[in-house]
Amino acid sequence: MTEFDALIGLRHSEQLVVEHKDTAAVYGSGALEVFATPAMIALMEKTCLMGVCDKIGEGNTTVGIAVNIKHLKASPVGSTIRCEAELVEVDRRRLVFEVKCYEDTTLVGEGIHERFVVESEKFMSKFQ
Repeated sequence: MTEFDALIGLRHSEQLVVEHKDTAAVYGSGALEVFATPAMIALMEKTCLMGVCDKIGEGNTTVGIAVNIKHLKASPVGSTIRCEAELVEVDRRRLVFEVKCYEDTTLVGEGIHERFVVESEKFMSKFQ
């Protein structure tokens, strides 16, 4: 067991209103004015990060290491997207989340996102 095992089952949600800046046309991931898959993935990552950020110890953060996501339905500008994340697995410092995005009650995206707990200063010192 690790210090993070007790977090299994943790749930967190975040939401956003789709703006022009969140569209596939702006991201370059498509040509249409609909919620971009990269924007959905960013919301999923943020939801997972925010769910654990104050529970993993001072000086620690998490970094995204894997995504396996399906974008199931297009959402227009002005839509409210809610992301729900649940921590379902811990392997030492690797955290595995199930993530789902909804527009109202309609599932628009789902998948698995993995993050890794790192010591912020130690991680950033590699780049100096």
